[in-house]
Amino acid sequence: MLPCDLEKNREIVFHPVPPGQAERARALLAGLEGLEVQAGPAGNILAVRYNVCEYTLEGLEAALASQGFHLDNSLLCKLRRALAYFCENVQRRNIAANEPDIKSQQAFMKVYDRHLHGDRDETPEEWRGYK
Repeated sequence: MLPCDLEKNREIVFHPVPPGQAERARALLAGLEGLEVQAGPAGNILAVRYNVCEYTLEGLEAALASQGFHLDNSLLCKLRRALAYFCENVQRRNIAANEPDIKSQQAFMKVYDRHLHGDRDETPEEWRGYK
């Protein structure tokens, strides 16, 4: 996976009522490190850029909703949102699955060392140095 796949450009679409939500949300989100926030093409849209290892669209929108912001709940916005949530969750799970589990590797190495397998040298110790 390329590192650029982890950078996401998303739009957060707010409900038109009450007006000015996007600007207030931009001021709120601008303080977060690693998150770029810009005004979108319309007055009720924010364009955000983030690394999926640090933020998710679902987390950002849930935080905004908990602060009293109202997102656009039209069918198209719900579908786009659901697809982005799913893709980011799968990507985050795949990234976590690729991290090596050191403890299980060490346990496997111990079991392998104790297991009798064909890699043992049956030559007596006194014959090994014989030339």
